[in-house]
Amino acid sequence: MVRRAFLATLILGACTKKSEPVPLPAEKPVVEARLTIGEKEYRLQDLLALSPEKIVVSKDDQYGKRKRFKAMALGPILDKTLGQQEVRGSEVLMRALDGYVISISGARLYDGDAWLAFDDADTPGFEAIGNKQVNPGPYYLIWPKDDQHDLVQWPRPYQMSSIVIATYASRFPHTVPESDDALVQAGFQIFKSLCIHCHAINRDGGRVGPELNVPKSVTEYWSEENLRAYILNPQTFRYGNMPPNPQLSERDLDGILAYLKHMGGHKFEP
Repeated sequence: MVRRAFLATLILGACTKKSEPVPLPAEKPVVEARLTIGEKEYRLQDLLALSPEKIVVSKDDQYGKRKRFKAMALGPILDKTLGQQEVRGSEVLMRALDGYVISISGARLYDGDAWLAFDDADTPGFEAIGNKQVNPGPYYLIWPKDDQHDLVQWPRPYQMSSIVIATYASRFPHTVPESDDALVQAGFQIFKSLCIHCHAINRDGGRVGPELNVPKSVTEYWSEENLRAYILNPQTFRYGNMPPNPQLSERDLDGILAYLKHMGGHKFEP
């Protein structure tokens, strides 16, 4: 009996000990959203001082529905940080936290009435977005007009971390073809508008998708037939982040391939 009582004491003691509340780890401090414009870093409160908060409704193709955002007009922010005249006459390069980059005309940002969303008006902290269902914060570029839903003409980069102005050639010099051939130049223009957001040529460009030129050009290990089919509908080859491009014509594809083949003969590795 003594032995049983002793064992019971041990068991009960162990149970009592396990049932005691375990203190939860302290919450991690919230990192304040920051955005680099030019060479200077701005906090959210700094940006709101330049362009006050408004609720903006947008027909959003990234979400596939109409959304309400807490946002700031981008024009006044660019006016007071970089200068409207300089921005209008330049390319504006926007880079995301994951390396995604877009190049867009500064004039389009003004004339298209671009807004910088910093939160979701209905889902605080933003509703998840994209194939990977990520948070689009800290900043998400949006457009308010119903006819601004084409992601090629009206790109909507999210997780934005920096905005700079520069000529395309000065920012991505090793993607510029050394050719006057009309087809190569046409393909280059399509690459600038569609591809450089995610892909690099000679290590210049986005970092989301694979490098397309070094150490080997994609035209050296993919057949032309497969490249054409992949560009039009990549999901038929593998599941990933690359969107389909059904809007591209056969002539457009001719241009893209001509550009890629040309760059394959002009490799540069920094």
